[in-house]
Amino acid sequence: MALDSRAERFLAVLAASSPAEMRGASVEERRAGFKSLMNFAGPEIPLYRVEDRMIPSPGGSLRIRIYSPSDAALLPGLIYFHGGGLIAGTLDTHDSIARALARAGGVRVLSVDYRLAPEHRFPAALEDAESALQYIGEHPVAFGLDAKRLGVCGDSAGGTLAAATCQILVRARRPALALQLLICPILDYSRSTPSRREMSSGYLIDQATLDHDLKYYLPPGADPTDPLISPLRREELSGMPRTLIHTAEFDPLRDEGRNYFERLSQARNEVSYTCHPGMIHLFYALGAVIPYARTAFEQIGTEIRAALA
Repeated sequence: MALDSRAERFLAVLAASSPAEMRGASVEERRAGFKSLMNFAGPEIPLYRVEDRMIPSPGGSLRIRIYSPSDAALLPGLIYFHGGGLIAGTLDTHDSIARALARAGGVRVLSVDYRLAPEHRFPAALEDAESALQYIGEHPVAFGLDAKRLGVCGDSAGGTLAAATCQILVRARRPALALQLLICPILDYSRSTPSRREMSSGYLIDQATLDHDLKYYLPPGADPTDPLISPLRREELSGMPRTLIHTAEFDPLRDEGRNYFERLSQARNEVSYTCHPGMIHLFYALGAVIPYARTAFEQIGTEIRAALA
């Protein structure tokens, strides 16, 4: 299918106004550019309540933001890890995504403010993600969650954390997760897939940006093939919770999402895969310029409700 006309127009505007080569950009420039990009989310989605809480973590206190679509005492829960290359995203940049997930899925979303690189390189973010899942899973009622209907979610680099953490918790057998939702995830930093090569530039996220972020995320000597960094490289994938994987047709990361679906299927897990036609990376966060984002969240919300019914 052809590139969506709205997405194509947006890419053309970005190309005309974007700064020079990303590989030479500073972390501050990367963060500022990403923050500006995330301003295209569209109108704020109203919810019953949004509140911040603090929980313990390996790095000290960890902030989470709780999105409640209703006043129900207990709701299904989705613990969410935002994208941003593990160096640029925040709770605020991804507020619209958390709101959309809560409203569409009828779930209480807990967005985790994990530590960012380069101030805190790998494995700090993963430690925070694992700690948050374990703590929330051990105290579900304190967060208004139904312990039997708890899921994990991540988009882009947040999908790296969601997938890796899910693998860790499945092996540890706690807490029991009912759902894993991955939206345009980065799952393998160690190899170049056909989609990465074919769309290495010009499709919002490019190889230069991926290389830039990885340089600041990993400490010297870290091996990108480590499954904690590239969860697609995990050899044993049986026993995973029901998994929903969403990718975009014109996303360099498309193939690793598809590959993960295939590997989870081969390991006899319950998994579904959707590749959104004509879409680019991060399309779901760009509702002000790509109206299809709303359609995608409606579909994702229906799938969440079915999985956590």
